[in-house]
Amino acid sequence: MSLGTKETLLDEMKEKLSDLLTANDMTKVLGLLTDELGNYDVTRLTDYEPEEDDLLSAYIDALKVQGRSVKTIERYRYAIGKLNAALKVPTRKITVHHLRRYLLNEKERGLSDRTLEGMRQVFSGYFNWLQREGLIDKNPTANLGAIHYAKKQKEILSEADIEELKYECENNRDRAIVCFLRATGCRISEVTGLNRDDVDLVNMKCRVLGKGNKERTVFLDQVAAMTLQKYLDERTDLCPALFIGKGTSRLKPGGIRLMLNKVACKAGVNHVHPHKFRRTMATNLIKHGMAIQEVAAILGHDKLDTTMEYVVLDTEGIKHEYQKFA
Repeated sequence: MSLGTKETLLDEMKEKLSDLLTANDMTKVLGLLTDELGNYDVTRLTDYEPEEDDLLSAYIDALKVQGRSVKTIERYRYAIGKLNAALKVPTRKITVHHLRRYLLNEKERGLSDRTLEGMRQVFSGYFNWLQREGLIDKNPTANLGAIHYAKKQKEILSEADIEELKYECENNRDRAIVCFLRATGCRISEVTGLNRDDVDLVNMKCRVLGKGNKERTVFLDQVAAMTLQKYLDERTDLCPALFIGKGTSRLKPGGIRLMLNKVACKAGVNHVHPHKFRRTMATNLIKHGMAIQEVAAILGHDKLDTTMEYVVLDTEGIKHEYQKFA
């Protein structure tokens, strides 16, 4: 670094040592420091601004090749970029101690343990990849254990809740969306991405493009098929989208969330969001005897553990089954 940086350091050392050493001793100490610093570059960590991390760029490229979703890639880019900016340490020199300190700082800032565990998983995926590629010698997340968090009992929508929501819908489109979410368990991004020709109302099924560009088939019940048909019959536009917003533009996720909040408020049903319909559908299918592997296929899950996280067990049902065998 520049000589000016070293001179600044020596000036600060001189000021700090002035009350501790005699003028003669201080001259000797500063002379030794000057000679030693001649062999090093000096920069302040607080003034260090890292350039774009080439390793992160390579990792993002790998995620794109793997077909990871845009949202997933952006989440990884943001979390890792934020880590790099906070640590101001070259990626190859990051240790487990850096990561623990960073996570602790985030916790003290108010982040929940669940959020921190998500961040830990992102970091683990990144450094695991770097090690597999031979880009780092040691993986700093190898000894970074999982962060445990309290898992709250999740809720589902009752049949009465669904009926209340349908009753408060202002039009056939909103009613069709509620019935479609309840029947298919689709993600909100999947619903807004659907076109009319993706739906086969005769055979009551729908072709969905999910995470990672994986195509799957979901199914409609009679109520959902009938309600959706009624909505499509009243449309006169040429927009290919299954659900449209104002005018003839494709409905966006925010539009569905806004509609559900409005309808839920009128119906007096708490905590209504698209993922709650997904959880409700999974729970009902399991409750009625469908194999979890088949439920996972409908939801688009690769791992059964993920599907089980969606299922809300009925305490009374468990008690009844227990009494049958106890």
